[in-house]
Amino acid sequence: MARPSPSPSLLVLATVAAAVCLAQPGAADLKVDYYASTCPNVEAIVRGVVQQKMQATIRTIGSTIRLFFHDCFVEGCDGSVLIESTPGNQAEKDASDNKSLAFEGFDMVRSAKAAVEAACPDTVSCADVLALATRDAIAMSGGPFFPMELGRLDGLSSTASSVPGQLPEPNQTMDQLLAVFKAHGLNMSDLVALSAAHSVGLAHCSKFSDRLYKHRPGQPTDPTLNPKYARFLESKCPDGGPDNLVLMDQASPAELDNQYYRNLQDGGGLLGSDELLYTDNRTRPMVDALANSTAAFYKAFADAIVRLGRVGVKSGRRGNIRKQCDVLN
Repeated sequence: MARPSPSPSLLVLATVAAAVCLAQPGAADLKVDYYASTCPNVEAIVRGVVQQKMQATIRTIGSTIRLFFHDCFVEGCDGSVLIESTPGNQAEKDASDNKSLAFEGFDMVRSAKAAVEAACPDTVSCADVLALATRDAIAMSGGPFFPMELGRLDGLSSTASSVPGQLPEPNQTMDQLLAVFKAHGLNMSDLVALSAAHSVGLAHCSKFSDRLYKHRPGQPTDPTLNPKYARFLESKCPDGGPDNLVLMDQASPAELDNQYYRNLQDGGGLLGSDELLYTDNRTRPMVDALANSTAAFYKAFADAIVRLGRVGVKSGRRGNIRKQCDVLN
């Protein structure tokens, strides 16, 4: 599953970082070569850990990407989702919307941060380690390789109460989803592109079972679901049964690719918010375009991840560099 260093064809995305306007507060402090003099091997160190973890389990891919998304959408990309709760504070990771974040993502960051600390003590933030691990998980699972801007500081706080309302939900309308993204400085194109992260990973039955059994009175199954796919999901998630985990993409579960969009065209979106991208006339053209072109998908996804990585970046006195990612300094 892991690949060697990215080919020149993928490096066409090297201009991503420079091509998109820095629109987020603190994002102006980010640079691709931020650690060139202070920790020149940081990217190789993190990439080595990512490769090792991905060889152990494919769950590393989706869990790492999802962890980055959840971090950036709550108080910005500052590593605050990594903090453990204490008797006096319930941290972000223990909010109800984050309870399903998988162990593998947290373990990835802990291991990568330890390796980086051994080489460059007190230099690289947990937020940047997570960003690099996410970029490498994307590239090593078949997605694009792109330069990742660095220079984020770690947040000074982490509270569960800051999470509600900040993350998109699978049962939201398109207008609601767009409003959530707009609140973080992101747009419709980012919504469509970033949703392709659902090409990898798993989801609990409870996140989509209403589409199978409780869509509306007299029509229990969501008609936008491919009937064959609906029957398959019913076999994995019996009504009233356990909250099992289901692969989000049955066709290529270990590959971050544009099969995700072809699934939507066939009524194979797992979450309601996935299939909505195809049934809503505003986003369907983008779904069709990305389904038909791997190059277009690579560029759109890389652009969107770079923009996501600029959300709420901490700098100056608003952050610091944690020695241990799960404990506030």
